[in-house]
Amino acid sequence: MTNTLFIDGKEVEFTNEPNILEVIRKAGMNVPTFCYRPDLTQFGACRMCVVEIEGRGIQTSCTMPPEPGLKIHLNTEKTRRIRKTVLELLLANHDRECTTCEKSGHCELQKYSEEYGIRDIKFPTKQKSEFLPLDTTNPSIVRDPNKCILCGACVRACAEFHGADHAILGFANRGSKTVVQPMAGRNFINTDCILCGQCQAVCPTGALTVVSDVDNVWKEINNPQKKVVAQIAPSIRVALGELFGLEPGENSIGKITAALRRIGFDLVFDTNFAADLTIMEEGTEFIERLKSGKNLPIFTSCCPAWIKYVEQSRPEYIKNLSTCKSPQSMMSPVLKTLLPKYFDGYTKENTVIVSIMPCTAKKFENKRQELSTKGIPDTNYVLTTKELGRMINEAGINFKNLKEEAEDSPFGDYTGAATIFGASGGVAEAAARTAYELVTGKELTDVNLKPMRGVDKSSRSKEMELDLDGTKVKVRIVSTIVEAEKALKEIDEGKADFQMLEVMACPGGCVNGGGQPYSFNDTTIKQKRAAGLYKEDAELKFRKSHENPDIKKLYAEFLENPGSHKSHELLHTHYEDRFKGSYRDLK
Repeated sequence: MTNTLFIDGKEVEFTNEPNILEVIRKAGMNVPTFCYRPDLTQFGACRMCVVEIEGRGIQTSCTMPPEPGLKIHLNTEKTRRIRKTVLELLLANHDRECTTCEKSGHCELQKYSEEYGIRDIKFPTKQKSEFLPLDTTNPSIVRDPNKCILCGACVRACAEFHGADHAILGFANRGSKTVVQPMAGRNFINTDCILCGQCQAVCPTGALTVVSDVDNVWKEINNPQKKVVAQIAPSIRVALGELFGLEPGENSIGKITAALRRIGFDLVFDTNFAADLTIMEEGTEFIERLKSGKNLPIFTSCCPAWIKYVEQSRPEYIKNLSTCKSPQSMMSPVLKTLLPKYFDGYTKENTVIVSIMPCTAKKFENKRQELSTKGIPDTNYVLTTKELGRMINEAGINFKNLKEEAEDSPFGDYTGAATIFGASGGVAEAAARTAYELVTGKELTDVNLKPMRGVDKSSRSKEMELDLDGTKVKVRIVSTIVEAEKALKEIDEGKADFQMLEVMACPGGCVNGGGQPYSFNDTTIKQKRAAGLYKEDAELKFRKSHENPDIKKLYAEFLENPGSHKSHELLHTHYEDRFKGSYRDLK
């Protein structure tokens, strides 16, 4: 049902918007906010989104539901004075070294202070001697309590995406001593953080940022003794362009390849190739388990945050995890092993693999001992989408004007099944396309398995049943650990009727990963990114992983067949009970 209210004298329609703030935004207007995030519960802490309502006075627009006939004023003298006072109070307690802040240029406090012309702060300011130490122990996230504005977005993200029982961040102390920190004042490294990065993805300031490997990668590029090779994850192509004015979802893989070459990378490959490889191995593994009835349901193993959660919180289900490495961790050993066969001057020792990922947990994954050879990580460095954007800017490259370039070969072909890995449901859909044909020997004529798709809040848990020549197989697809835990509890109670469980820790999957460009308050951005991936899938010649010509060649010339001894040596790994905290050794 459509109703109307008035905003600054203009009649505006509303339907099922949860609060006045969303009505304001739908009408093409806005008020500032720090604590409000559409995918999280309403909090009303920062008071920046106040509006003045006739007969109701000052109200926070993020917590008040719309009502017919309300007369709302956005920028009265009172609302502007309140917002400026809030900004001054926050700045008085803030480390204002903006030029050296990782979030400079993307900080909402910086943005609103400029918009509201804050030049003088009439409140006593915190002195350097009062600042708290930084927490740099986490391999993925840096916590700077001196830039925290207590908006609580990170606390809610941690609890609501991973569950209150597994939340890492919370409020401590009272009054002026209040801080957001890991429970009991511990450093990140001494917690069970799964490193997904969603806390920093919703942080409006530089209080939580991604550990940067940019300088390390520049050193490798400028070392003439090294061959530096890039691999690019599926969802990067539909997100990186946002940093340079392209629309979310616009496929810029050709420009990304060109930019990497101009930066100085020697070779550029697409992790999509390894996504197809993952399907060949994981699909074969799934079929074998289905025949034997052992270790079902099989859990996908592409998300390192999910893997970490199982190892440290649910080790009884380690046996259910696919033994397949993630696409990143398949691609790197394939490149280090085989590039010397195709290119002069390349050895395992002088080849440096840099993966461009949407994910902060990948920075942990590449440090796992199981994914190293003779103590050297197979993937040497992981850069997030934002970090690559920074390198492109540092190199003085005009990204929008770059001519598209093709990636290097071999290992250059990929299918649409690989591309959709970047969205929740994509791994399961890709696996289903191949498993159907491998089991039945029949062609899957309609590869668009739409019940497996969806990245919005309502699609965090979905199912689809497949008929594999008389054998019914049900696939459960979830994003966020909250939904994963619901599935695990069904298994605990013997109620689970699914044979495959795909889990992505980030809501919506990799398109919404912790290393992607900040989307803050626009819930449509992850949907547009996912749509860009499905668009490329539909346009590619091959849409099933087993049809990839380069994959066929790799097996014929080197790996023999999926699940072979050679495949297991290179492409599979093992997982351990980490409950006792062996992750603490990773600094």
